[in-house]
Amino acid sequence: MEMLLGFIVLLACLIVGVRHGGLGLAVISGFGLVIYTFGFGYQPGKPPVDVMLIILAVVTCAGFLQTSGGLTVMLKYAEKFLRNNPKHVTILAPLTTWFLTVLCGTGHVVYTMFPIIYDIAIKQGIRPERPMAVSSVASQMGICASPVSVAVVSMVAFLSASGHEFTVFQVLSVSIPATGLGVLFAALWSYRRGKDLEQDERFQEFIRDPENKKYVYGDAETLLDKELPTEYYRAMFIFFAGIIAIAVLGNFPELLPKFAPSPDAAPKAISMVVVIQMVMLLVGAVILVSCKVKAKDVGNSQVFRSGVVALVSVYGVAWMADTYFMNHIGFLKEFLGSAVQSYPWAYAVLAFLTSKLVNSQGAAIAIVVPMAINVGMDPILVLSFISACYGYFFLPTYPSDLACIGFDRSGTTRIGKYILNHSFMIPGLIGVTSGCCVGYVIAHLIF
Repeated sequence: MEMLLGFIVLLACLIVGVRHGGLGLAVISGFGLVIYTFGFGYQPGKPPVDVMLIILAVVTCAGFLQTSGGLTVMLKYAEKFLRNNPKHVTILAPLTTWFLTVLCGTGHVVYTMFPIIYDIAIKQGIRPERPMAVSSVASQMGICASPVSVAVVSMVAFLSASGHEFTVFQVLSVSIPATGLGVLFAALWSYRRGKDLEQDERFQEFIRDPENKKYVYGDAETLLDKELPTEYYRAMFIFFAGIIAIAVLGNFPELLPKFAPSPDAAPKAISMVVVIQMVMLLVGAVILVSCKVKAKDVGNSQVFRSGVVALVSVYGVAWMADTYFMNHIGFLKEFLGSAVQSYPWAYAVLAFLTSKLVNSQGAAIAIVVPMAINVGMDPILVLSFISACYGYFFLPTYPSDLACIGFDRSGTTRIGKYILNHSFMIPGLIGVTSGCCVGYVIAHLIF
């Protein structure tokens, strides 16, 4: 009974916290911590300090990238690519938003792409819902395939902390093809979704009004006619160099310096968790001194603000979850351990539902990965189902999905009468399910 009451407290804190946003989720976790410690007599768990530090370094670097204009250059190239291939926008747009997220570590880059995708689709007579909805899903699926995302660095840090030394490169060798193919399958399904515009009675009725037609077919802003400063390009290449450095050092540990933890111990290579922090801070520093960036402006960038919210959210949620699960670890090992061995998909379902509860892949990983490792789950299985950490499309409340609906001036991307029949549901389910299947196969082939 005590364990059930404790779980209800955990669930209640998650539900209430999500209603108040990312920072709200973090501080509401304080209720759970106090109730567990002073009410249930649980020994407090440990905040994931290493994970928090690596997240802080990554989001700081990403903030410098956006403030320096390096992100703008990436978006300009993405727009040029799509406008050169307009007839295939339903396939190419989601692959583009996925790739941008892989490069930048955040799905927030998609906001700038929505009006471009819409403009291309409507001018080609393509139902805008087809490329736009799956592009929103793709931008979030790319998070688990980015070497500089909160989700991936958290996964690496939690696995390393538990004694399973998976490198960033090894995680990406599974997550990149898994999420990438998941996006491709969802895009292929979207190619013929919904009625063509000329056969859509609702759309045709809407554009009979000349003002509405002008609104629907009006031009969108473009980056193609804008001359960008040299510093913007320099910042982008510096950032790419940092990503390449992390990939090389992670794949060739013999390049890492070695230190003896004690006079009598053998030298041991420093952890990649520390290396990632160093490289990200170095990249930010190089951008600062060579690209005319004002450091005070970084704190106001959208990427930095979103990253800090994710950082604090992981702090509160992970600490509360660790306190609860570690005080029942004996039972969980016996019950969940056998359940996961018999039904490995149970972990994927748990990760999916947790992601929806907390509206964050990083926070979901902070909850479910340590628990799964502690109950004896094979880390290869944990890695196989990394795509399942994206489940917050299930209800259309996430900012990128709402923005996608707003940018679709044709009204074809929408929330249905029954809420769950919204434009993102089927692409999301196809992407996550196929991503898990591909990830399972690839992980077991590699490891």
